[in-house]
This record gives sequence, structure tokens and C-alpha cells, in this order.
Amino acid sequence: MALQPKTVLTRARACIRIEHTALVETARSLGSEFVATARAVEAASLAGGKLVFSGVGKNAPVAQKIAATFNSTGVSSCFLDATQALHGDLGLVDEGDLAFLLSNSGQSEEILRLVPVLKRFGTRIVAFTSNAASDLARNADLRLLYRVPREACPLKLAPTASTTAALALGDALAMVLLEARGITRDDFAKYHPAGNLGRILLLRVKDIMRTGARLPVASERVTTQDAILAMTKAKSGSIALVSPRNGRLTGILTDGDFRRSALTGPDFLARPVATFMTRNPKTISEEALGVDAVRLFEAHKIDDLIVVNARGKPVGLIDSQDLPKLKLV
Repeated sequence: MALQPKTVLTRARACIRIEHTALVETARSLGSEFVATARAVEAASLAGGKLVFSGVGKNAPVAQKIAATFNSTGVSSCFLDATQALHGDLGLVDEGDLAFLLSNSGQSEEILRLVPVLKRFGTRIVAFTSNAASDLARNADLRLLYRVPREACPLKLAPTASTTAALALGDALAMVLLEARGITRDDFAKYHPAGNLGRILLLRVKDIMRTGARLPVASERVTTQDAILAMTKAKSGSIALVSPRNGRLTGILTDGDFRRSALTGPDFLARPVATFMTRNPKTISEEALGVDAVRLFEAHKIDDLIVVNARGKPVGLIDSQDLPKLKLV
């Protein structure tokens, strides 16, 4: 049977709407049990325990992904295969750990068999399910519940909205703990040292700033013409202007400042550049992270950012045009 575009798009949109409804209902249903679970995660982590996630069928990769998310934020976590657990893999579990058992129905046989075994290890159990009346929910210490009015599968067989809601709820828990623990970009970078993400997070301003001949600097007493010539030579859209007494940054002249200066009269090029410069411009330390520079660009809608050292002297320049090439935006 040929796939008709109108039918395909109608069905796809209906599927997404059903899953969206599950997310909205899950968000609305959050309450004291979610808070209690978050506190249990925090307590287990502070005590040196880890999070153990287990699920079968489609919930197995969901459990693996949530465990990976917690690991990336510095909360030790692992995935426990529910079948292999009963054949030796329970060695992963220690007293003081917190186990999350994922089952949409709360009646999965393999998962229910883990409950008494884990309790013998002194492990608290979180029922991660949509069925508050299930055997799993009744026998767990805590319940992390998501709401799924219906699955998107027209046969009502393939887990769709339920796995989406479970994954989103796990992400929500991880992000709540990340914020509560005050995780910084530096902390996050420690757990992502490889690949593009690690490279971006570990970049510092000193690694990306323009220096040397590409950093135009002049005294605030030079003429506007001399400042423009220095900018042109450096192929820069701005110039750092400094005090002739101590070399500290006092202002910046940008292309925009130059265009506005031309409106002041025919002698503008001969006038001191201090007449037109922007005083007290936004600056950043060379030791700051590159992503912090991006935040300044976005917050203040600027095109150039002067880098200064501890003495307030310009040592570099970041041009917003450089950021896409560095994959920082």
C-alpha cells in the first residue's frame, strides 16, 4: 500500500500530540513523591551510594539512558540487566544504593523478582511506573509516577507515549539534582573530556582570543583617523583604547562608533578618539571559559569583547564572527 503524504503527516502529528499529552499530564501530576525521590537520590549520593536502574523490553534502553544522564552530571549510576541480575550481576549492588525499577504496568515478572532480592541487600527501591496500584508500586519504598492517558500505537501494543514520559521524568529528576548540587560548566566538562562537547566546554578565552597583530590597541589620545587605521591594519571591527599613563583599558571604538562619529562634522577624523569611544566596555578575563564569553555576547548584544588581564590591560579580543567557526554558538 502506497504511503499517501496527507495520511502520513496526519498520523505522525497525531502520534506526537498523544506523546505531548503524556508529557503534559506527567508534569501536572508531579508532587510530594517526586520531591521525596529527589531527596533520596541526594542522600544516596552524599553517602557514597549509587543509583541502579533496571528495566526490561523497551524500558531497558530508557533505564540505560537515564543512568547515563546521571553519570554525566557526576552522580554514580549503573544499569542492571533484570535477567542477568539473578545470575550473578547483583554484585553491582551495594547497601546504600538506590534502585529504580522501570515498568510501565508495574507487573513485569522480571522486575518484580528483583524487589525482594534488592531489599535483602539493604537497597531502597523506587517504583518507576505509570501504575500506582501495581505490585511494583505497592512494594517499593518510593514511587516515581508518570501519566499516560494512552499510547500512540494504533494497536495499543508498542510502548510509545509511556517510554517518552518515562524518559522525560528521568531527565527532570537528573536536572533537578544537577541544579540543586550547583554543578558548573567546569564540573560538567570533567565528565565529558572527549569529543566536540568536551572541547567546547574546556575552551578558555585565552584559547580563542585574537592577540598580537590581530589585537589593535591605541592610546585614547590618538586621533580618530589613527584609531581607524590601526583597526583596518588588524582587520578588526574594533580597537581597545587605553590610558597613556598606565595602559589600562578605558574604552573601545567599534565600527558603529566610527559611523556615528562621521555624523558630527567634517573634522571628525582629526578629533581625539576619546570623543567617540564607548567608555567602560564589557570585558572578560583570559581565564574565563569560552561559553562565558558567549553568554556576554548574547546578554549584551555586542559584536566585540575585550579580554583584560588582572591589571585591567587589554591582552586579547574576541570577535563574535569567530564564534561559529569555533562551534561555540
